[in-house]
Amino acid sequence: MEYDFSSSWDMDDEYEKLIRRMNPPRVVIDNEVSKTNTVIRVDSANKHGILLEVVQVLTDMNLIIRKAYISSDGGWFMDVFNVTDQDGNKITDEGVLDYINKSLGADSSFLPSRRRSVGVEPSKDHTSIELTGTDRPGLLSEVSAVLTDLKCNVVNAEVWTHNTRAAAVMHVTDEATGSAITDPERLTKIKKLLCNVLKGSNKTRGAKTVVALGVTHTERRLHQMMFADRDYERCDDDTLDDKLRPNVTVVNWYDKDYSVVTIRCKDRPKLLFDTVCTLTDMQYVVFHANIDAERPEAYQEYYIRHIDGSPVNSEAEKERVIQCLEAAIERRVSDVRLFPNLRFN
Repeated sequence: MEYDFSSSWDMDDEYEKLIRRMNPPRVVIDNEVSKTNTVIRVDSANKHGILLEVVQVLTDMNLIIRKAYISSDGGWFMDVFNVTDQDGNKITDEGVLDYINKSLGADSSFLPSRRRSVGVEPSKDHTSIELTGTDRPGLLSEVSAVLTDLKCNVVNAEVWTHNTRAAAVMHVTDEATGSAITDPERLTKIKKLLCNVLKGSNKTRGAKTVVALGVTHTERRLHQMMFADRDYERCDDDTLDDKLRPNVTVVNWYDKDYSVVTIRCKDRPKLLFDTVCTLTDMQYVVFHANIDAERPEAYQEYYIRHIDGSPVNSEAEKERVIQCLEAAIERRVSDVRLFPNLRFN
């Protein structure tokens, strides 16, 4: 029996809108309580994924989250973020402060539907190409050559490599028209040729190419793509020094039915987004968290349960959580540029 998921999603969206109207988000921005940070407090009705959505807004504004305190135990979500700009200064620009209020407050749209969080939004400007495959020297040059031969212009792209795997989100246009590519036969040819390049000589791991007329949050999508590609499974010949690996632990607090995830690693921009994104995509709910990134070593502590209400139940599950968080932290290590207009992390 077929099930109409679009109808279900629409019902969910309408329910979220109703809850939002009854309990609109409240944002308080304070530049007086801390000598060094701007303090942003967000109170809202709770739902799965809301923490990621708030962190995503702040991260996309290039704000540095120095400290954070999260509590969402029950029907209400309360977050406090201590943030600065890229230079370590408080946020004083009225335009930026107003944008934060609008992005997170009662008039915001930071609660996207499920379709938007994992899919694409229509765009007439470009075609989005998602690639996953085995990393190897010269791979990006080969992808570039194929797209050039197919008369595709790469507008921008972001590529991550980790643990012998590669993932990319590319936005391309038709070389002749400068618009999105819509011809089905041409899109099928692009997918086929790129997939052949990504497969290479690897017979044990596959490759995947997805073409869509739209856009999505690129970094969130890259996390999802590499997670689906199981880049967290380390190779037998992985020689990375244990001292260079993030220190991730998972222990159960049986009295409260929480699993406590603790992360200690070198701090860097977007670290909080990367770890929260991974926990969310693994279907874990963060009930409480304490984040401290004011030192060279970042400290993150999460009190989580699975979306079904259970803590981490087995050693195998615990190991998988650790591996996935390590991978999420390590994915931004590479920094390779191929096209003048592209971003590579």
